Order: sequence, then C-alpha cells, then structure tokens
Amino acid sequence: MPKATMNISPAFDDFIFDWNYETYLSIGSYGSGKSHAIVQKIILKLFSEKRKACVFRDVYDTHKESTFDLIKQVLEDMHLLADNGVRKHPTKVCFKNSPLEFKFPNGSRIIFKGMDSTEKLKSLNGVSIVWIEECSEVTYDAYLEILGRIRTFKTSMHFILSCNPVGKFNWVYQQFFEKIKDDGTVKRIVSDELLYQKKTLIKGKVYYHHSTCDDNPFLPRDYIQRLDDLKEYDRALWIVARLGRFGATGLRVLPQFEVMNSKLVNHYVAELGEEWKRIGMDFGFETSYNAVIKVAIDDKNKWLYIYKEYYKNKMTDDKTAIALVEWDENIKEEEIKADNAEPKTIRYFRQQGFKMFPCKKQADKKSEGSRIANTKKCKRFKRIICSSDCVNTIKELKDLTYKKNRNGTIDYSRFNIDPHTFSAIWYAIDDYTVADLKKRKNNSYRGV
Repeated sequence: MPKATMNISPAFDDFIFDWNYETYLSIGSYGSGKSHAIVQKIILKLFSEKRKACVFRDVYDTHKESTFDLIKQVLEDMHLLADNGVRKHPTKVCFKNSPLEFKFPNGSRIIFKGMDSTEKLKSLNGVSIVWIEECSEVTYDAYLEILGRIRTFKTSMHFILSCNPVGKFNWVYQQFFEKIKDDGTVKRIVSDELLYQKKTLIKGKVYYHHSTCDDNPFLPRDYIQRLDDLKEYDRALWIVARLGRFGATGLRVLPQFEVMNSKLVNHYVAELGEEWKRIGMDFGFETSYNAVIKVAIDDKNKWLYIYKEYYKNKMTDDKTAIALVEWDENIKEEEIKADNAEPKTIRYFRQQGFKMFPCKKQADKKSEGSRIANTKKCKRFKRIICSSDCVNTIKELKDLTYKKNRNGTIDYSRFNIDPHTFSAIWYAIDDYTVADLKKRKNNSYRGV
C-alpha cells in the first residue's frame, strides 16, 4: 500500500484492524463514526489483499449520496483517490459512477447492490467481504439471501453489519441479542446492556462493537449538543440517536403502555371480577405467530390489564389445541374471540371443545379503516398495564411505532412490525366500547 495519512478514532482502533471473525456488528449513535471506520477497515484490507467487496443497502439508489460518497471522501482524505475519468492507476483507487464501483491498483474491487430487486443480487461471484449499511432497514429474508449467495473458496468470508439501533423487535436485535424461539420463549445470546458497558464483545464468530458520538473526536461540539437537546422533547429518539441504544424511533402507537410486576397485575385483575375479563386470539404459522392474550378491563378508570399470553408459531391446529390446554387448563371454559378471516380454523377449535367465536367485522385487521379504528380504540385507555410475565407482548408493544411512507409522512394504518399480540387484544375487546376520554370544559349551570 502506498504511503497515506489516516485519522483513526481510538474507539475503533482494534475494530479496524481485526479480521479474525466472520461477522462484525457495529451499532451506535448518530455521528459515532462507525460507517467511517468501516470504510477505513475495508480500504486497508483491499490494499493488503486482492479481494472483492460488496456494499448493500435496502435501496440501490441511496448508495450514491451515502456509502459511495463516503468511500470517495475517505480515499481522498488518504490521498489515494485517482482523478475522475482515470480508469487505471499504479498507486491510487479509480472509480466509476455507472455502475458504482471502485478499482484498486492490486485488482481489488468494491461494488454496490440494493435489496429492492433480487435481480441485483446476481454477479456476486468472488465477493468475500460484505458490508450491509443500515442493516436494520434490510429485511431478515434479504439478509439470509445475502448469506446464501456469498461463497468463496480458499478465502475467508466476512460480513460487516452497521446500523443505529432501533426497536428490539427488529431482526437485528433478535438475531444477535435475544431470539424468540419457536415455543415463544426468549434465548439470550448477548446482553446489549453489557455491550454498552464493554464497548466490544466477542460471541462465537461474531465481533460486537458499540460506539457513541463521544467516541468520535472529530465531531463538532454543537452537533453533540443538538443530540443532547433531543432528551427534552423526544426521549425515545434521544436513547437511539445520542446513546446508541436499542429503543423506539418514530411516533409510538401506545405511549400509555407500561410494564408492572406480574404479582401486582394478577392481584388487580382478581379484584375486577370475571365479567371484565376477555381473551383474543390471532392465528399464525410460519413467520407469524399464534397469539392468545388474556386481558382485563378496569371500566371505572378506563385501564386495560394484559395479564397472560400464549405465543408460538410453526404449530398445526391440532398441536395448538393441546398446547393451549397445557398453557391454561380452564381455557375451554372461557370465551375466545378470534380472527374472523379464519372460519375453518375457528370451526376446528369449536369441534375440539373451545368456546371460540369470530370477532365482529369492524374488529378485524384486514382493512386500513379497521386497523385505524382498532388502534384508536386501544389508545382511548388511559393506561395499558402489561404483566412482566408477558415478554412477547412487551417486545411487540412497548416500542411499537407507526410506519412512515417514503415521503416521511406517518401511515396510521401500518406499524414498524406485525404485532400479533396487538391483533389478539383487538379481538379480545371486540364487544367493549371505550368512551372518548377527551376532557371537555363544562361551564354551564344545571338547567341551562
């Protein structure tokens, strides 16, 4: 490699020069310098060895003003970028704008792909280094597709994933930190809290790295101050943007959602009486889940308690029927409201002795109007109190946010995930009307 200058942040010193692991997961706050460090890492590797690297983003067109420009900038800062139009240089890196590509003096290359079309995943022959920028925006299926297509012989393979941490129900968190198993239980892989403390962790073939804007000595102080200011008006975004920790970004669907000790919840639910208890069920199989949720309504205070859950997928109806009785031996004595789009499934459960009925038309989740109406209904509860035992409900609803359209506007009919527990709650309170809780001024006298 020719002589070059490079400013390396001390927080990334080990990360940049380490190539002993197959997967490198770099998460951090806004402005932490993680993308810049990854570019330095790849450039140094491609100068030292003849390799082909591929950079992925969810949409190909976003490369031009992000990863491609960043690589150009780093190479230029290192005095290693050839002039525009130069196709071959003995010591510097040449680049093309169409298609986007970098060519190194030793034959190494960097190419760019998007996940918006499977056709763009072709021509990956010889790729041994993959960088998935903003990996949380790429679907899990797309990630598996990349893993399945990248293969090399006699050369080590390396996958670098980077993102700002988002909600804990994102596939990145479940793949590398806590995974929900088929039986609904949670498998701890690595503690995210421990990573925040240690900054670097190794687990099997995965190298974990965490960074914040405090780790970037080249960042202007006024930028950090702007991130600090987020705490005053958007704490959820501040946790992600300033601290670089997993949390919710965007408008939360249920800001009144809270978690309470299971013993306390069971105590309060017992005081409400059987007439205020409801059960809802959402059906799923392969990628979605069978979710059964028990709720209780405090009609006086307009509080909703979520006190018991069943959450499992890849289960046929006959096995689910058995599992539900094991989960709750009295389940057949209680009425269950379920997804009205599955009449055959409901009929089967009724044949097995369950008191299962379809929800009303307006309580389903198929139409945009129904989803909005069901969400508004739940939002009218002053408090939604979830038992600490309902771990999957907590994961789905605590950080549930509305999905944004491509123009940045909020789509109130869609969420950042498919929350099966939320659908089950919709069905459970199908026959209950939550009054509009908006306070109205009443200055009139009686009789006026």
